[in-house]
Amino acid sequence: MQHGGNIVAFAAQVGCLPEQVLDFSANINPLQAVDVRDLLSVSLTPYSDPDYGLLKQAITQRYPLPENADIEVFNGASAAIFALLRYLQPRDVVLYAPLYGEYERLAERLGCNIHIINRLDSFPRAAWECSGGAPRRASKTHCDNVSRQIPKGSTVIFVNPATPDGTLYNLPDLFAQWIAADCHIIIDESFLDFCTAESAMTYLAHTEKLTVIKSLSKFYGCAGIRVGFIAAHADFIRDLKQLEPAWKLSSLDMAYMQQALANSDFITQTRQQTDHNRALLQQVLHDSGLFAEIYPSAANFLLTRVHDDNDGYQLQARLAPARILIRVCENFIGLDKRYVRFAVKEPSIIEQLAQGVKQL
Repeated sequence: MQHGGNIVAFAAQVGCLPEQVLDFSANINPLQAVDVRDLLSVSLTPYSDPDYGLLKQAITQRYPLPENADIEVFNGASAAIFALLRYLQPRDVVLYAPLYGEYERLAERLGCNIHIINRLDSFPRAAWECSGGAPRRASKTHCDNVSRQIPKGSTVIFVNPATPDGTLYNLPDLFAQWIAADCHIIIDESFLDFCTAESAMTYLAHTEKLTVIKSLSKFYGCAGIRVGFIAAHADFIRDLKQLEPAWKLSSLDMAYMQQALANSDFITQTRQQTDHNRALLQQVLHDSGLFAEIYPSAANFLLTRVHDDNDGYQLQARLAPARILIRVCENFIGLDKRYVRFAVKEPSIIEQLAQGVKQL
């Protein structure tokens, strides 16, 4: 899964150090919940706990579960996605796009019939039917303008808030449609912590065919600490764990994330600063006149669309002398090279972006 741009290659291209790049391509919280100096006492000699007991306790304190639910931790959300689809082996996969291309690539490798619903064009009509190919033969159907039902028994994948546009969706109507079609529902909530909306984990109390994916590295500002988890019905987690290796996480990963999850003040601080800085970024992008559209967002990034006589790669080339790296969203399902995402950064970095676009 591609996250942001290649900052090392970009720095070499423009002739600077990687830390001198103004990286708007990677949507990682610029704040950090843990001072790494507090981890100097972590012992790296013994094997870490293969059951991740203290980490799971910290996770469930931060994200309370219904009594019939459980969690399993992974080496990042990407690993969780792979393990989940490998375990489910679905015949039909419904992808609500735009979203990460990784979901489509994994489904193709598993030979699934892939049904793509374009959220930006289709909503508020959110239920569609597409016919796939023969069982276990990879096929793909775009479901725009077909107002029927999604395939019975399919696996539905929905990212909320969505990426790369940051749209936050109200899910009850969609859940009713998915449950009626006997779907296995996967909700990716990698960016939900940036807002105050309720998690889909509340549905676990009465929805057995539901899995919620959480990435912790984005919100807690630690892309180098690869920790994510899934929450699901306890029986589902028990069966899934039978296929998982021991020691997926290091002692350092677990110690860092246990401290981060306990930092409750960090949550409030991040949400307040994200709201404030996102508004600053939106104003800079609006004032630049470079964009035909700037999409409203509930997450820590903004999706834009450049004017039709331009594209994201041309914009990147013009911003390169100012050491500004952006994310062209051509590799997101349903988008093309006109779409560019900007991560929310600190006010000082946003001001440097403002100066950079003024030179254009």
